[in-house]
Amino acid sequence: MMLETASTDTAALSTAAPDLPAPALQRLAAQHYGIQGVATALGGERDQNACIESADGTRYVLKISNPSEQATVVDFQIAALDHIAQAAPDLPIPRVLRSLGGQSIERARLPDGSISMVRMLTYLDGVQIKHTDRSDGQRRAMGSGLARLDLALQGFNHAGAHHDLLWNVSAAHRLRDKMESLQDPAKRQLARHFMTRFEEQVLPRLRDVRAQVIHNDYHLYNVLVAPHEQERITGIIDFGDMLHAPLVGEVATAAAFHMAGNEDPFTGPAQFVAAYHAVLPLSAPEQEIVTDLMVTRQLVTALISEWRAVRYPHNRAYIMRHNPAAWEALGQMADLPRQDARDRLLSDIRHRSIA
Repeated sequence: MMLETASTDTAALSTAAPDLPAPALQRLAAQHYGIQGVATALGGERDQNACIESADGTRYVLKISNPSEQATVVDFQIAALDHIAQAAPDLPIPRVLRSLGGQSIERARLPDGSISMVRMLTYLDGVQIKHTDRSDGQRRAMGSGLARLDLALQGFNHAGAHHDLLWNVSAAHRLRDKMESLQDPAKRQLARHFMTRFEEQVLPRLRDVRAQVIHNDYHLYNVLVAPHEQERITGIIDFGDMLHAPLVGEVATAAAFHMAGNEDPFTGPAQFVAAYHAVLPLSAPEQEIVTDLMVTRQLVTALISEWRAVRYPHNRAYIMRHNPAAWEALGQMADLPRQDARDRLLSDIRHRSIA
């Protein structure tokens, strides 16, 4: 099963996202949802995303899935959003709209003859955290917000949740072949170092940690805040990388995006992880490997983005947006003993425990 799902995900990352023109997107919105509006492009890695704005100013998100995407995975994402809306209605997530025919998924034929799944979601207002001045309070709000999201997902399951993704940090060893395509010898050596650490120190311990459905992509582009209250989260978006996986991988993946922006790369992640832990505590085995997985996420980001940017140069800016920070973080961590790194990441948790 692992080989089948891994190859399916590789196909999705190896297939170009749909690229329908604005008039075609507008026709789909009108035909399936009765929404007349103007389409403008939104970013996306595998899917085509567009904002549809109606005459009264109401906005929606139209998603055209990658034609290689499995129907069960799309259904899983929809079911997860519906579940969260019921379990934690105060969480600011997109709501799934039903079509005129009462369906959560419609289908469209692309110019090359392939069939793609179509979804419509509500649009969430706010500023991407990437475009704000970061603060201690904002990082803590992100940490506690993710913990609340994961609590809402506890107990939820779906057949499509057990697919796998190359973006699954707990399966990073499947990217070993991507290291050989790195042109820079220094980068290749750095990648090999951290891949070996993952295989030796993390993989054997994953059997001892919790697993559940996770968001798996909770970063600075996918969390929105109020324009004038930038520590108040108004939106959590992009549930396209969800899967059933180790919970500690969720925390590590999100923490990795807080390494940049401070003189000490552990300042931001330590605040984020402590805030998460205060709401949804990490177990001792999870605390042992969360830092290793945080660094592994940087490795995964570097390898996948380098691989995909070569194949899709027209989407290079979007694909490579996290790449420089990933390599910087790997360089910062290269000579730091893993136990020292662990202690620095968990410093805020341990200070609270002592207090």
